[in-house]
Amino acid sequence: MPITAIQPRRLYQQVAEQLRALIEGGEFAIGDRLPSERDLAEQLGISRPTVREALIALEVEGRIRIRVGSGIFVAAPKAGPALTPGSIEGPFELLRARALIEGALVQEAATLASSADIALLDALLAQMEGGAHASQATIDLDREFHCAIAGILGNAVLVRFIGELFDQRINPFFERLSTYFENDHTWSEALIEHRAVRDAIAAGDGEAAKAAMRRHLQESQKRFSRNFGEGAGAEERAAFA
Repeated sequence: MPITAIQPRRLYQQVAEQLRALIEGGEFAIGDRLPSERDLAEQLGISRPTVREALIALEVEGRIRIRVGSGIFVAAPKAGPALTPGSIEGPFELLRARALIEGALVQEAATLASSADIALLDALLAQMEGGAHASQATIDLDREFHCAIAGILGNAVLVRFIGELFDQRINPFFERLSTYFENDHTWSEALIEHRAVRDAIAAGDGEAAKAAMRRHLQESQKRFSRNFGEGAGAEERAAFA
């Protein structure tokens, strides 16, 4: 048998694999309720965001069904091949990366922004007003806003990179999370955060712009960390510390 390279697995994948094995081994039957997200985190000795990512992975596969406010239940297997997330980065991993990268980028952009750059950001914010979320239109505007900030630096590589980084949210994880946690109210919150970033750039305050961008992406993580009917915990609030 040929030797193959060992592929490192993300922690959420290991958690999903363990829960999947328990289900397949009969520890939990179809219709059974799994331990809560909080209990699973305590039993496994890991963070709740990691458990959240593992549960979303299993739901994407069709192995469990999350009922907000009721619990997490084993689902009947669906006909046909299961959809597996594979090596997709988890939502929280992606948001943490964006906070670091876009925080540094916007700090520089604030020192270079012209009146035309600010006008473009204002035009995008005006289009965001009243958008029904989550929709392709609002997601596209969100992407344009972040790419427009990268564009202030006049570097096409950075614009493409920020666009590609944003596009990593177009995967089964984010789609399922959006179903539970994104709505018109969360869009209004995000719009306020976008305006704070814009205002700091317009003021030429790099530190404030960096703080506003990191705050925006931190709040995005918090919105996805509002537990299934349990409320956000201190661990999620400190995830960016």
